[in-house]
Amino acid sequence: MADAGIVPIINLDSLNPDGFPAEHGPKGETAERFAPLIARIGPLIGARHLGCMLTVLPPGKRAFPFHNHRVNEELFIILEGTGTLRLGDGQHPLRAGDIVSCPPGDASTAHQIINDGDVDLRYLGISTMMSPDIVDYPDSGKIGISHVGSGMRMITRPGAAVNYWEDE
Repeated sequence: MADAGIVPIINLDSLNPDGFPAEHGPKGETAERFAPLIARIGPLIGARHLGCMLTVLPPGKRAFPFHNHRVNEELFIILEGTGTLRLGDGQHPLRAGDIVSCPPGDASTAHQIINDGDVDLRYLGISTMMSPDIVDYPDSGKIGISHVGSGMRMITRPGAAVNYWEDE
């Protein structure tokens, strides 16, 4: 059953990616490394079990901390630009037309996209929306727990609660 008033089609050129709201974005030196512009697509087209977003990443920036999901799977489609995919212990070049699979798992599936090119890197991120999910952040030793629908998200380290962007 489709949601009333939602058309299940949208064109990428109609999207207006935006940064994180100030209260949720990185601060201080962390903000110098992380600066994605994001347009969430899934809700606009009525997706219920798939997340989809357009990310525009300026040169020299990363979208999110190096992380792996224990439950959800992500797929990235590179539309424009070049960059590097950190995946587990390796690094892989990215260019327009590449499709990247990041299955759930442990630190060997941890991933991060970095724009090390000289123009914006644009890509689609598509993910399952299974909930709850547990996310590990190998660079900082944090663990995140989130629940889609309730908006609940907790970031912690074993034994102590911390801010999402701490030590990124």
